[in-house]
Amino acid sequence: MKNIIGIRFKRLGKIYFFNPRGLKIKKGDKVIVETAQGEEYAEVLIPNRYVPDEKIIEPLKKVIRIANNADKKRYEECKKIEKEAMEVCKRKVKERGLDMELTEVECKFDNSKLLFYFTADGRIDFRELVKDLAAIYKTRIELRQIGVRDEVKRIGGNGVCGRELCCCTFLSNFETVSIKMAKEQNISLNPSKISGNCGRLMCCLKYENEIYEEKLKKLPNIGAIVETEDGEGEVDNVEILKEKIRVKFKNEFGYTYKKYDVKDIKVLKDIAKEKIDEEELKNKKELEELEKLEQEDKNNMNNED
Repeated sequence: MKNIIGIRFKRLGKIYFFNPRGLKIKKGDKVIVETAQGEEYAEVLIPNRYVPDEKIIEPLKKVIRIANNADKKRYEECKKIEKEAMEVCKRKVKERGLDMELTEVECKFDNSKLLFYFTADGRIDFRELVKDLAAIYKTRIELRQIGVRDEVKRIGGNGVCGRELCCCTFLSNFETVSIKMAKEQNISLNPSKISGNCGRLMCCLKYENEIYEEKLKKLPNIGAIVETEDGEGEVDNVEILKEKIRVKFKNEFGYTYKKYDVKDIKVLKDIAKEKIDEEELKNKKELEELEKLEQEDKNNMNNED
């Protein structure tokens, strides 16, 4: 067991474990910690706590000290520099005619670097912009292109559910989402209904996906021939979470329908039949574009890793 604290550098950022070095640290305290890029100012989310060794990724970085008044003053100075640098950079971007949108500026606590985060369609040649900024701030300048999800996370807002966006409340990591997930959950394949404020597929499609996948393994496909207490019929609809199926029976008057628990039927023949979704056909082009954007985001995340 090791004594740790959990800190984060940004609002809704990842939580990292640090070695408190015997210091008694409370939730909400501000601390100066050792990182690969030098000293950083951070907020404590998890106070002193013992955790199993297997949950620790060694080597554990150390807390240097609990932030003092001088540290807090320096942090406030960084915030002022960031605000000013944002306006300066926006002006330079306009002067250079660069097709990019600046979203955030980060000033390192030790003044070793200024990071400028931006969004853009495709790659941007910002070499001259870096020279302009370096001449003004006399420090190392770094520009990082981020995705639209990160931009919306910074801006904030409410989702179609009426609640504050997940990425603005608790979601610290973005995971790949696919249209297949919406299909498996029988959600309308209308792009406007499955896209979030960022214009990408809603992150919440991922939350219950494992449950749906597990339940689908137990259920027959639409079109499967099954034996019921009322005879043989064809699966017409599947209620995944309830584990119920609707079976249609052919008779001299046409068809009749009845629901059954999956445990009460026997599958005789199950050949997956592609369900024709009119909304999917109608919105095929937009859905393909969404899938393409998701893949591009995934590739960008892999490149960052």
